[in-house]
Amino acid sequence: MSNRKLNVFLPLLFAVVLALGMFLGHKMPGSNNGGATVFFNKPNRGPLQEVMDLIKAKYVDSLNTDDLQQEAIEGVLAHLDPHSIYIPPAELQRVNEDMDGNFEGIGVEFNITADTVNVVSVLSGGPSESAGVQTGDKILRVNDSLVAGNSVTPDKIRKLLRGPAGSIVNTVILRQQKQIKVPIKRGVIPLYSVDASYMAAPGVGYIKISKFSATTYDEFMKATRELDKQGMKKLIIDLRQNPGGYLDAATRIADELLEDQKLIVYTKGKDFPRTDYKTKRPGLFERGALAVLTDEGSASASEILAGAVQDWDRGTIIGRRTFGKGLVQEQYDLDNGGALRLTVARYYIPSGRSIQKPYGKGHDDYDDDIVERYHHGEMVNKDSIKITDTVPYKTNAGRRVYGGGGITPDIFIPFDTSRFSPTLTAIYTRNTFSNFAYQYYTGHKEVFAPYKDAASFVKGFQPGNDLISDFKVYAKKDSVPGLDHLSPRDEVEIRTRLKAMLARQLYRTEGFYETINAEDPMVKKALEVVETQK
Repeated sequence: MSNRKLNVFLPLLFAVVLALGMFLGHKMPGSNNGGATVFFNKPNRGPLQEVMDLIKAKYVDSLNTDDLQQEAIEGVLAHLDPHSIYIPPAELQRVNEDMDGNFEGIGVEFNITADTVNVVSVLSGGPSESAGVQTGDKILRVNDSLVAGNSVTPDKIRKLLRGPAGSIVNTVILRQQKQIKVPIKRGVIPLYSVDASYMAAPGVGYIKISKFSATTYDEFMKATRELDKQGMKKLIIDLRQNPGGYLDAATRIADELLEDQKLIVYTKGKDFPRTDYKTKRPGLFERGALAVLTDEGSASASEILAGAVQDWDRGTIIGRRTFGKGLVQEQYDLDNGGALRLTVARYYIPSGRSIQKPYGKGHDDYDDDIVERYHHGEMVNKDSIKITDTVPYKTNAGRRVYGGGGITPDIFIPFDTSRFSPTLTAIYTRNTFSNFAYQYYTGHKEVFAPYKDAASFVKGFQPGNDLISDFKVYAKKDSVPGLDHLSPRDEVEIRTRLKAMLARQLYRTEGFYETINAEDPMVKKALEVVETQK
């Protein structure tokens, strides 16, 4: 066809196509009600979304549909495993900050007593220290908000003090009965997961890990190198009450303890192909006696690390049976600003055992498991541990180990039930130890001046009778019963805990653990075990 003929027919061809398109468009679903013309069927919203849409559009009364949606989501998840959870938008930032290992704020620890915000400690090198804030200061005002009075809550204070790094928060502080205006430039505040690292005995290092966050591996490496410089040949890793966290942090630490090309853990699910995590490089502590402390609060990543150490016979697990969380979650961000943590696979440690305890009887039964262990006697007697897994798993050296719910320790240490007499229980629930330690420290700073570090404090400071008398007077104001007729065991516990809380006031968590561990039966047993090994 010539170009001239093409030029004649093009407008006609275009008109025919346009007319055909208009005709087809008129016949398509949605063309008569303003709907968009599409060449495929719209996706099925499903009855749940249809119900939510109808309620939102047609229901007689006004409703908070966000609350409805949250309850609907949680209702669906209640039929899944206990670790598939919905994180509402209001909580997501806090959850992410905890796992990221930092947040943006001013760098103080505070408590609230008598409707007053007290600065308990100031982060060394942080924004508040740079601004001149001191332990013992009382925060009266944050920007335009009065923070003293009945309405003050920890969440309210945190929201007022936190904000973008580099921004200014203007505070009014009460110090020695004088009000002082203190502007503080916010910064990035670390949330440490290695709570303590020190030499527990000549040649024996101790590292306490409270969670596995994005910064845990780097913190662990720093602590290990410092202990190496101090002559560490043997190591105690404390994972008690560690709820877990990032798998990567646990496997990287395991890589520092195990030889190369050792399987640490593998994951596998219905739609999740098996993935192996193995050691890859020479570690800092592949030789030397090792003990790992666990209890019923040690979960997930803690159990992976303890299980790998046990299965390869690398060290001794000391304490009580761990929680039993062996499920893998992936987090998916949602359009509303929240997130879904969905279980996609299971963890299996090198012997092939799953550490996940049963959850088929519902979430309530699952949540009550730890209480049931206590009532069943497992906390005080190893023979009372219920072994639900009959498969004969073995370690690399052929030792019998058990699956079916957590890591059973090699050496069992019972829970000390005597620590919870009516008097001590009242002291703990009222936070009396912490509040008294803060008050006593701020009024007697000169007493603590001679102690240059936690080690010298542990050796040199002893709670005298005057201190105990002051504590009893303070505790009676908290309506603590039985203070005039303390048992010898309660008296020892009060002295030990007071010393540890004062050490925390002076040296933060490092001081607390170095002090409290001096009398801790699990740490004492670990020292005994590693000191008899090469």
